[in-house]
Amino acid sequence: MSKTTYFATTARGFEEMLKAELEQITQGECKIAQGGVHFSTTQAGAYRALLHSRLASRILLPLVSSKVFDEMDLYATVVAQNWADLFDSRDTFFVDFNGTNSEIRHTQYGAMRVKDGIVDHFERKGFARPTVDKILPDIRIHAYLQKNELVLSLDLSGEALHMRGYREDTGKAPLRETLAAAIILRSGWQKGSPLVDPMCGSGTLLIEAAQMAANIAPQLHRQHWGFQSWKGHNETEWQAVLSEAKNTANETLAHLRERDSFPSSNGLTENRERAERAMFFGFDLDHRVLAKAKQNARNAGVAHLIQWQQGDVAALKNPCPEQVGTVVCNPPYGERLGTTPALVALYSVFGQRLKQQFAGWNASIFSGEPDLLNCLRLRSHRQFKAKNGPLDCLQKNYQISEHRAEQGEDLKFEQNAQVAQDFANRLAKNIKKIEKWAKQQGIDAYRLYDADLPEYNLAVDRYGDHIVVQEYQAPKNIDEQKARQRLLDAVSATLYVTGVETNKLVLKVRQKQKGTNQYEKLANKGDYFYVNEYGAKLWVNLTDYLDTGLFLDHRLTRKMVGEMAKGKTFLNLFAYTGSATIHAALNGAKSTTTVDMSNTYLNWADQNLELNNLSARNHRLIQADCLQWLAECRERFELIFVDPPTFSNSKRMEQSWDVQRDHIQLLSQLKRILTAGGTIVFSNNKRGFKMDFEALADLGLTAENISHKTLPLDFERNPQIHNCWFIRQVE
Repeated sequence: MSKTTYFATTARGFEEMLKAELEQITQGECKIAQGGVHFSTTQAGAYRALLHSRLASRILLPLVSSKVFDEMDLYATVVAQNWADLFDSRDTFFVDFNGTNSEIRHTQYGAMRVKDGIVDHFERKGFARPTVDKILPDIRIHAYLQKNELVLSLDLSGEALHMRGYREDTGKAPLRETLAAAIILRSGWQKGSPLVDPMCGSGTLLIEAAQMAANIAPQLHRQHWGFQSWKGHNETEWQAVLSEAKNTANETLAHLRERDSFPSSNGLTENRERAERAMFFGFDLDHRVLAKAKQNARNAGVAHLIQWQQGDVAALKNPCPEQVGTVVCNPPYGERLGTTPALVALYSVFGQRLKQQFAGWNASIFSGEPDLLNCLRLRSHRQFKAKNGPLDCLQKNYQISEHRAEQGEDLKFEQNAQVAQDFANRLAKNIKKIEKWAKQQGIDAYRLYDADLPEYNLAVDRYGDHIVVQEYQAPKNIDEQKARQRLLDAVSATLYVTGVETNKLVLKVRQKQKGTNQYEKLANKGDYFYVNEYGAKLWVNLTDYLDTGLFLDHRLTRKMVGEMAKGKTFLNLFAYTGSATIHAALNGAKSTTTVDMSNTYLNWADQNLELNNLSARNHRLIQADCLQWLAECRERFELIFVDPPTFSNSKRMEQSWDVQRDHIQLLSQLKRILTAGGTIVFSNNKRGFKMDFEALADLGLTAENISHKTLPLDFERNPQIHNCWFIRQVE
């Protein structure tokens, strides 16, 4: 029988695999090209390739190759082809155009000129103009232009071959079926051995593997093909190839059903025994996605081969521990670093479960984030690159040690683990010291780690049962990739050491802030909860803003101010969320006035008052430019707490503010509204701040530095984090 040369397209990187597959399917000669494989075979061989290839995206029958320099050459080449010998004018068609050259710069324009040439050819032959159908055409023409070389082909596939037809619905970020098949083939999984997907989503990996095991051709149930309206189509040969594929699948499925059927003593099939004999196991936390996976498996004809179970990867158990198989998985990835703590935790816990439950097994994990793969703490022996849409992805194969991790090992940090060991040891030491102190103090928001080790330049804070990891901006001479990996390692170690739930760890990147950047909104989750501080309840939000609503280093200052406020009129200027006001009010202040420029934070202060059952009658909240309000104020206060920003150039302020430059002007205005014998508690966070004592004396004011008295135990390593002063009138 005569042979024809065809071209099968595939994703970049899969050419070698496709070549091996087509050689097996067609028994013909194959030659790799960029983005695909040329193969020579009979028409029956081409039909088999269409039906059985798991890796090809499309299979094309080249019609003509020609030199094309401009759109006139393109049109002339197309109109000269005998399209009427290829399909009928009553058939609909569509043109896929790929590539450009110096004159034909747009694929849509190229496709339009090819379309014009085809319909004009039919008109010149005296036929009706064929109709274009973009949705489901009878004929698809593929045009490929590289520099000045044009290849026109008939697309025998119709719709792309990754569209198997079994997926009714999918979860987020589904894998293309062709990519899923490639992952299975690269995983090292052997037919007849168990395959487990712990985060199976809509089930594509397992379904592709089950179809391989059952010898079900991936396109066996496809109804529409690109060759059905082609005049060269041989229906007899096609039906023979199709019948052969159906018979093979039926025979294999019958054999698998026979293997899985065990009559019990009363003649009934035992579900337990069938489950033990299953080779494919899918787990997912989302029952809705699992329902989609089950339906997809039914559509694919492999529902009886796959066991599905709802479950968290943190509790993953080996469904067939007496056998040796493969774990294959495409875990979540691709989120920005600020939202990856849960992913770091997921991969870390996943790696622990693999070592604990799947000793001696193989694992193959596909991810778009290589750093997350490092969190598995497994050593790969082989890896492959691939594209998932626009994402560069990596597939790593692992041989899991036959040493089975002890039960519970994944719940604590082992001293000999290689995950940021120095950092983990220091954090554990700090926790032992600080948490006992915090409990005695009656506080549940405090710092556990503050850049104690130079290579781990971050802070770790506890807010109740939540943990916030704040990364300080790395110096420019530090390799960005190294800093990123250290951060991921530190997050992983923090999860182990603290035992915090993965969804209660928040990661933030800290930088030097200018103006009112601390007020920038990062998200809109609205996740508020309160923490206790010396009898006060204070709302915090760890996700929506750069800051949390509570400055932990000012904790002792707030306590002191509260004690001083008893029976006094109290002003809180630059009040933020009003936490100092709450302490003053709870300690019996005669009245409080809270002033801030931000409505958001004044509303927060209002909620703090309500949380502590404090009546709004004696506690005013004023939204205003603090400096402007102060210049116009005619009231007097016995105690004033002022904690201005280091710098601000907010558009809502009449002029910029610099605490070093402007602090004397501020204190001058505050003196005007301070009662005789009153006290100003002045604090700021500018490193190296220098009080202008001479100018202060000219105002008739004295300053007492009390910074050392306001530095809590959890910030003792960082005495420069803030400075605090008593400002009083000279007697």
